[in-house]
Order: sequence, then C-alpha cells, then structure tokens
Amino acid sequence: MIRVLLVHDACLVRSVLAEWLRGEPDLRVYDTPWRGAPGHVRSVRPDVCAADLECVDTYGIPPLGELRTHGPDPVRPSLLVLAAASRPGLLKRAVEAEALGYVDKEGSPQNLVTGIRRVAEGKRFVDDSLGFGFLKAAQMPLTHRELSVLSLAAEGASIAEIAGSLHLSHGTVRNYMAAITRKTGARNRIDAIRISQGEGWL
Repeated sequence: MIRVLLVHDACLVRSVLAEWLRGEPDLRVYDTPWRGAPGHVRSVRPDVCAADLECVDTYGIPPLGELRTHGPDPVRPSLLVLAAASRPGLLKRAVEAEALGYVDKEGSPQNLVTGIRRVAEGKRFVDDSLGFGFLKAAQMPLTHRELSVLSLAAEGASIAEIAGSLHLSHGTVRNYMAAITRKTGARNRIDAIRISQGEGWL
C-alpha cells in the first residue's frame, strides 16, 4: 500500500482528486492544504507527497522544503509535483527540491496515478508536455540574490528595508533592482514583480 499525501490549496480540486485517487486499490490517500502540510507529513509519514506548485499563502512560492522533516526520526517522502509549463520558475524550484515526479495539471488524471506509483519506486516521472517549461526554467535570468531582493520588494519593502534585511548598502540594492528590471525586460520595479510572479520566479 502506497501512502500518499495530496497537498493542494483549492479545497474543491483537492477533495475531488483525493476521492478519485482513493478508488485505486494500492493507494491510501490523505489530503491537506499547504498550511497543514508539515504537520500531516509528520503524522501520516507518507511514501509520496503529491503537491500542487501553487501556494496561496506565500506569493505563489510553494514551501517544498517543509514536505520533508529532519532530526532523529526524519520523514523523507518521494516528491511529485502538479505543475504547469507556463510557470517555469516553479518548475525550477521543484527541481532544486529534488522532486522525482512532474505531472502536467492540464494532462490526464491517469498520469497522476502513474506518476505516484513510479516515484514510490524511487523512479523519475515527467510529463512530456512540460518539456518547454523545463527549457524556460533553465533560462531563468535572475540570480538567487536578485530573487531575494525582488521577493522583499514584492512584499512592499523599501530600498532601506531591503538593505537592512539582506545586510547590503542602499546603492547595492538599487543596482540589483536596476539589473532585475533590465533582465526581466520590465519598465519598472512593479512591472518586474508582475513579470516574475507570472513566470513563477516569485
């Protein structure tokens, strides 16, 4: 029996998907929104976490690291993500989190079942339709430091507040913002935030 934790913030979608998955005889399915995911990981100890890459609480950035616990009794489920080719930044974050499975949210529900079974065996599963998204993910123009600066800007932080949080000078933060605007092809900081959120970088 494969223990599956389905993580999705849309209650209706999560409930329907979970009920459908429970029709598979080899799956024991639990479900939770992102906010409750860390607690469920500890209590359920799933073999597979099937997680949607959209998260309403953190500007769309899923806390994938919280789906695995550390310490004396760690829980390390295989990670499968529900993704969209149009959000390459989120695909890149999933790769960095060492996800084994990538299921296209626009594809067949049966792919989700196949993906769960595959990653439960420790094997990789990737929907072919996500190929273009992975190609764009590899071309993401912003560095981790630039993303840190832009993330704080997206939360409404001023230049001074960003500088204080990241231990940088005001001039350095302005230089980062200028580079971000140039690299994203944006007109200004607000436009850079909009573009980056749309791509899933933020």
